[in-house]
Amino acid sequence: MRTLILIPAYNEAESIEKVVDNIVTNYPQYDYVVVNDGSTDATRKVCKERGYNLLDLPVNLGLAGAIKSGMKYANFCQYDRVVQIDGDGQHDPRYIEDMLKAMDDTGSDIVIGSRFVSKKKNVSMRMFGNNLIEFLILITTGKKISDPTSGMRLFNKSMIKKFGYKTNYGPEPDTLAYLINSGVKVTEVQVEMKEREHGTSYLSVPRSVLYMMHMVYGIVIFQWFRRKEK
Repeated sequence: MRTLILIPAYNEAESIEKVVDNIVTNYPQYDYVVVNDGSTDATRKVCKERGYNLLDLPVNLGLAGAIKSGMKYANFCQYDRVVQIDGDGQHDPRYIEDMLKAMDDTGSDIVIGSRFVSKKKNVSMRMFGNNLIEFLILITTGKKISDPTSGMRLFNKSMIKKFGYKTNYGPEPDTLAYLINSGVKVTEVQVEMKEREHGTSYLSVPRSVLYMMHMVYGIVIFQWFRRKEK
């Protein structure tokens, strides 16, 4: 079973070298690809100079577009599984083995690296948003997903094709709710995550507000108008 680590990167010049070098040095059993999502900093330059396996998008497509591009690459190269991790260094590849084992043991289609399987959430506005999305997924699907906004996820071959080629398949909680209601099996594995040290998040404050509005609409309303397919 061939596994690809997919690293979407937007303005991660200060972090991407540490992230990729860690994978190359300590996790050679996995292949990787950096998807440079039209960065305006030196992300592309760093990747080129270091000789990284790079998918270089000429314009910024956003996280969903970067993931879709990476999934198409994975399908073309015939990978069986894809692990999505962020380019800012907050996701530790040492948990990939646990996620792969969980997929094998449970027959899951998606495995989420979760901060809150066995640990409590802190009290903050950020966690309020996380809790709201968790609640909306629970009442619309009947399944509890403790960390629905986690960017560390493992996808099987079927999900690689769907996220690569299907419309409205983004790496977001509204798609997660839709997939669960379509019969897709989702499992969580406890992981530890670090705080971002450098770079620019995909979600600025204005984008965060719009993101929450989109998630509420997508989970509560829009998913019911999509044809269910596993």
